[in-house]
Amino acid sequence: MAPEVRSRLTVLSGPSGVGKSTVVAHMRKVHPEVWLSVSATTRKPRPGERHGVQYFFVGDEEFDKLVANGELLEWAEFAGNRYGTPRRAVLERLEAGEPVLLEIDLQGARQVKDSMPDSRLVFLAPPSWDELVRRLTGRGTESPEVIERRLEAAKVELAAEPEFDTCLVNTSVEDVARELLALMAVV
Repeated sequence: MAPEVRSRLTVLSGPSGVGKSTVVAHMRKVHPEVWLSVSATTRKPRPGERHGVQYFFVGDEEFDKLVANGELLEWAEFAGNRYGTPRRAVLERLEAGEPVLLEIDLQGARQVKDSMPDSRLVFLAPPSWDELVRRLTGRGTESPEVIERRLEAAKVELAAEPEFDTCLVNTSVEDVARELLALMAVV
């Protein structure tokens, strides 16, 4: 009888603007079999974002129900909006032996580690503070107040890097995506 193969959950986290979404998009282009959980959020969609693709866009009342019913693996409030990972879909994919990746914030990563201690936490760091500031201000999608809140949060997030199993520095999207895939044992 063959031993049971159980996939390990990989959590990618790091400060806002570090390039998590860019790395994940590149990685999934090369390896579409890696399943990325789609989070629920109370944030309004940015231009080009679609419900069920980048996020499940929900209202406050619906989000409250997800929390109350224990349907979220983790959830957090960030920059005035709430984000959460639907639990059932993650567990179903892991049980099916599929590689699962969560792209979430520090608070969520800590919650996942508490509830699933065998998960692998990967911290994505910027090459420098100045580069992180440049990336955040260069987006052009948020007000100066939101950018300032994100930069303040980034200081806290960067200080939490030792809590993670692995740290990858985002100097090259292709290199980081390749390293992340190797950690997930997809390559």
